[in-house]
Amino acid sequence: MLSIKGKANELIDKYGTNCPFKIAKMMGIIITYENLGNTLGYFSKNFRVPIIHINEKASEYGKKFICGHELGHVILHPEVNTPFLKKSTFYSADKKEKEANIFAIELLFPDSMLEVENITLYEALEQYKIPKNLTKLNY
Repeated sequence: MLSIKGKANELIDKYGTNCPFKIAKMMGIIITYENLGNTLGYFSKNFRVPIIHINEKASEYGKKFICGHELGHVILHPEVNTPFLKKSTFYSADKKEKEANIFAIELLFPDSMLEVENITLYEALEQYKIPKNLTKLNY
């Protein structure tokens, strides 16, 4: 069985991009932008059609991370309608939320990109305004 990092890299190789929006589109996943209040996003299925819901008020980098996180649920937890991703979810002890966070980080910041751009993971996380302690998620 592939690790989370392996699954992210497999998607990057298969679709030729690490952009979660492009990957979702090529996978036939619908992405909607909605006013979700304090909720950042969530993944659902409607008649077997996967849908990623993203808060329209999130920053552009935020939307990309949210999409990557929810794509992680699609890949890692395809039969589960995930609970809403709220700001506090970044620190959630819930295993599925941690796995989706790890997936988003691995998808958005693959080792090859960090090497080419000569930046550290911490610098990339800072650019996306992602809490640095997400990298301490025991994976």
